[in-house]
Amino acid sequence: MVKGKKEVGDDDELNYSYIFGVLRERAIVTNKGNKYQYDTILALFTSMDMSSNKLSGDIPVSLTGLVGLRSFNFSNNNLTGKIPNDIGDMKVLESVDLSENKFYNQIPQSFSSLSTLSFLNLFDNNSLCMIPLSTQPQSFDLTSFQGNKLCGLPLLMNCSLDDNIPNHEYEDDEGDKDEGDWFYISLVIGFALNFWGVCGSLLFKRSWRHAYFRFLDRSWEMLLAKIPIW
Repeated sequence: MVKGKKEVGDDDELNYSYIFGVLRERAIVTNKGNKYQYDTILALFTSMDMSSNKLSGDIPVSLTGLVGLRSFNFSNNNLTGKIPNDIGDMKVLESVDLSENKFYNQIPQSFSSLSTLSFLNLFDNNSLCMIPLSTQPQSFDLTSFQGNKLCGLPLLMNCSLDDNIPNHEYEDDEGDKDEGDWFYISLVIGFALNFWGVCGSLLFKRSWRHAYFRFLDRSWEMLLAKIPIW
């Protein structure tokens, strides 16, 4: 194993090593009075621009582990799902651009803890609903939130939680409800087919009908014979 060490400041250091041919890095960086340890090279990035790349799916939750990231731009893609709730862990984040995607649900409450955030663009996501009640998101210009179904300050539209949760939140419940409805419908249809299958046979087959009623008569006589007479 080959080790190396490079001083990059009074309190900061960068260590690197090769283990079985794999490069491993660790950096301890002090920034604005806060000390961070980075265990992967990706975490050393301070800016990420993935705009206009036709990306789809959710933003990976692991993105919020890049605590040294100062800006990221995922605008003009086909990203869906929710904005990660742990985005507030990225304490040095200064710029966020998630415009022109298909995010839904509320803007995470943890945005309120991003005291360094100076630029936010959520324009044209269509299904974002509620702006969290905190000073930070409410301090941005109205254009940051246009093209959504948003309510709450700084917008003029008031909202309640129950009225503005998008339908995506209940898609699974609605699917379960549909399955339950089809179960009961098939149950009724099955009962009707079996009932009329038996009754139809008795109506159109005289021999079956006679045999059926003889069976009922014998069963009734056997039942009466077992009832004690007082």
